[in-house]
Amino acid sequence: MTTRSVAGNARDRLLKAAAQLLDEAKGKPVSTRAVCDLAGVQAPTLYHHFGSKQGLFDAVVEYGFGQYIRGTNRREDDPVDDLRHGWDDHVRYGLDNPSFYVLLYGRIAPGESCAVTSVAAAKLLELLTEIAQQGRLRVTPAVAAGQFVAANVGMTLHLIAQPEGRADLSLSRELRDNVIAGLIRPAPDAVRSEASREVVEKADALARALDADAGRSGLSAGELLLMREWLDKLAAAT
Repeated sequence: MTTRSVAGNARDRLLKAAAQLLDEAKGKPVSTRAVCDLAGVQAPTLYHHFGSKQGLFDAVVEYGFGQYIRGTNRREDDPVDDLRHGWDDHVRYGLDNPSFYVLLYGRIAPGESCAVTSVAAAKLLELLTEIAQQGRLRVTPAVAAGQFVAANVGMTLHLIAQPEGRADLSLSRELRDNVIAGLIRPAPDAVRSEASREVVEKADALARALDADAGRSGLSAGELLLMREWLDKLAAAT
């Protein structure tokens, strides 16, 4: 076995050991010694490959988040539907990988963006820009992205903090829909459809009122006939 392959195996063992211990720790600290013991290496090997314990943990989180990113490719023709899927995928990743997620979003340094999440942020901005080009976004894509991420991350951390088995996903879906409704206007077809239903309902109600009390409408028989014809055409046109 070559020196290069031995080194490669040591790096992989460190990654796997750190991932296992982080998962088992459920947010509690994990020591360098524990990682090295499980990987079967000495501390200098860890520092050689990753520079520090934090460097190792960053590599583990980046790998794990990479799996999540690869599973968030476009699925729908409507970018808003992809936005909904993206919210749900994000929450599911956090609940399935709470230790990684807390490392990813729990370490916050003022003025420093997270390079690991930049790919996900770029995908989100791309979706929101597409929605803006359709004339449906109520704010700029950048503002919408900030509000969407804040709500999505906040909800995920809230659910992670719940006792095991007590995370209420209906709360997540409700917040998701409220955030999307606040940021995005309905599609033009949906607006027209809603308006059309309202017109049909009102035309039908007026027609029933005329039939029930035509004598008190003040209209002649010919005018009543013409009114009903107009109402029928209005309902048919919508």
